[in-house]
Amino acid sequence: MGPSASQCPQLFSSGSQSLPSASQCPQPFSSGSQPLPRVSQSLPSASQCPQLFSSGSHGSQPFPSASQSLPSASQCPQPFSSGSQPLPSVSQSLPGGSQCPGDGPGTAALRVPARLMSAEAAERRGPERSFETLRVTPERDHVLHVELHRPEKRNAMNAAFWREMVECFQDIGRDSSCRAVVISGAGKVFTAGIDLMEMGKEFMMAEGEDVARKAWNLRRKIREFQETFSVLEKCPKPVIAAVHGACVGAGVDLISACDIRYCAQDAWFQVKEVDIGLAADVGTLQRLPKIVGSLSLVNELAFTARKMMAPEAQSCGLVSRVFPDKATLLRGALEVAAAIAARSPVAVQGTKINLLYSRDHPVPDSLRYVATWNMSMLQTEDILKSVQAAMEKKGPEDVPFSKL
Repeated sequence: MGPSASQCPQLFSSGSQSLPSASQCPQPFSSGSQPLPRVSQSLPSASQCPQLFSSGSHGSQPFPSASQSLPSASQCPQPFSSGSQPLPSVSQSLPGGSQCPGDGPGTAALRVPARLMSAEAAERRGPERSFETLRVTPERDHVLHVELHRPEKRNAMNAAFWREMVECFQDIGRDSSCRAVVISGAGKVFTAGIDLMEMGKEFMMAEGEDVARKAWNLRRKIREFQETFSVLEKCPKPVIAAVHGACVGAGVDLISACDIRYCAQDAWFQVKEVDIGLAADVGTLQRLPKIVGSLSLVNELAFTARKMMAPEAQSCGLVSRVFPDKATLLRGALEVAAAIAARSPVAVQGTKINLLYSRDHPVPDSLRYVATWNMSMLQTEDILKSVQAAMEKKGPEDVPFSKL
């Protein structure tokens, strides 16, 4: 136990100005005194040290105050013995209320700080999130396969889809282990477009007390829907669309935001919006003219809502390759994604960002942008690794690039 006032008057006298030395107060410094237990040693339980946890007439006694003495090793030898069990590590679970009944109802719950989460767990939480309308699976090294997954509804886009696409690709953008993405549709078609039965009320029943407020709220919803496909462009990882069967309405908006587009022989495309009385407003009219070389063809498709089959889609540049069937299509798309993922992620993602910037800006502005970009990115060690691999007659797939 610690020294009392009678044992070391120098320490407890009100007039003393300095702390006592070992010669003035030998008790606390003597070799026979027991040290306090280290943090790595366990605290005593009630059965091991009854003096500390004994209950009186009013229940359990509180812990001793600063003026009260702590029990010595002779009074409570268990916590000081060499056989004591260590405290549980952070990875072990904390006791619940049933295990610690002494915690009253007003006791605050113990929580592990978020900063204690490992970096690996933070990386994993994104793409492994479960979705109602999407299925995300890892394919090969550093490649993810995102599948529109409402086959019983022809992958029609309901309210959950518009929200989950944003969440999914934001997670993928933060996933440092992912370097390329393939997006396809489950079932017989890629997508039938917007789910009119569910989404019609979103537009026909806009909230607001007057026309101005209804219009304000409706514009906000349209902007949210636009983000569902703009997130594909904002994701720095290249996205490959693999289309089979029908790709109608909002499906064309979706693939227009992808970086590479392939299709199966049975695929067909339709800008359907004029047939349901509206102008396409989530990307087709803005992106398709920059994909297809002929503005006349874009106007024809948008004004008439006619179907465009796979051979025409390839000839006009909407898709760059046509495969015999869905199985071959997915295999080819995943092979290209794997080839992309084998390259330096600094180089690939920087290339995507600069291509998109150049699409929307004049050439002089784009040249200045890439010069500013590369003044830092040229300092990556990926360049040295790639050059060394080339000198050793190795391919990019043999270079262990770091995550990005």
